[in-house]
Parts: sequence; C-alpha cells; structure tokens
Amino acid sequence: MGADHSHDDGHGKIDWRTHGVKVIPGDSLDPNTAQTPGMNRATAINHARAGAEKIWAGTVHIHPDAKTGAHHHGDLESIIYVVKGRARMRWGEHLEYVAEAGPGDFIFVPPYVPHQEINASPDETLECVLVRSGQDPVVVNLDIEPDEKPEAVKWIDPIHRE
Repeated sequence: MGADHSHDDGHGKIDWRTHGVKVIPGDSLDPNTAQTPGMNRATAINHARAGAEKIWAGTVHIHPDAKTGAHHHGDLESIIYVVKGRARMRWGEHLEYVAEAGPGDFIFVPPYVPHQEINASPDETLECVLVRSGQDPVVVNLDIEPDEKPEAVKWIDPIHRE
C-alpha cells in the first residue's frame, strides 16, 4: 500500500486529475497575446490555459533582421531560451552593452533593465521559449538614443570566474 499523497485544501481532498499536471501540446499554443511588429508570440502557460498563478510561458519567433525598440518589463524577471537562430541582446542606459546567444543558450533579463531584442540573422527566424515571473504583459517603452558601438560583454558566472 502506498502513502496517501493527496492534500486537503480545507474543503476536502483535491482532485489531482483536474488540478494536477497539465501538458500543453506545442501545436495548440494561443497567439492571442501581446504582439510586437516583426515578432510572433504564443502563450503556452498562463492562468487561463493552465491555472498558473505566478508565471507566464510561451514562444516567440522573431523575423530575420527584426528588433524591438528599447524597453523594460517592470518588476518582472524574464528568461529566454534560444531554440533556433541567433539572438543579440543590447542593454543599459544607452543600450551600450551587447551579447549574443545561440541554440541551447539561456538569457536572463532582470527587472527594470533597459534592453532591446534583435534577431542577429538577416535570413533565419529566431525561435525562442520565453518565461516571465508574472502574468501581466508589462512593457515599458523607452526613448533611448542607442550608442553606435555597444561594448561586447562576455558572460562569466560569479562562481567560475577566469
């Protein structure tokens, strides 16, 4: 006999069949979400689709040579996972820093960081998975005059410094 792993929510046992794990098929993502010209976003996980309370997840396809304007996402944290293509991120008060990421790389964007997302390829769509720490599509557009030559930043994690 196994242990009883059900939990009482104060109103009786939870029905884990309907309130448990959800699988969202990749071909059933919801394109009815905030869009940016040159990009196609689709929601996989949010409150309406999966019951998520604290995160949003979906995909974004960025057209060749497309880029966003300078913006930040308020107090939200964002994680971008590059599936296909080459992502170029610029950030800073004048977008003075730049780094690139390719397939298999993760990008972390902390709250309030002014940034710009760019598809670094002139002919390949950039495909990414995006996860945010909240449900609201917070985008604060910024009027930033970018520096012409951004400073390249080599990522070195704080544990394994050179």
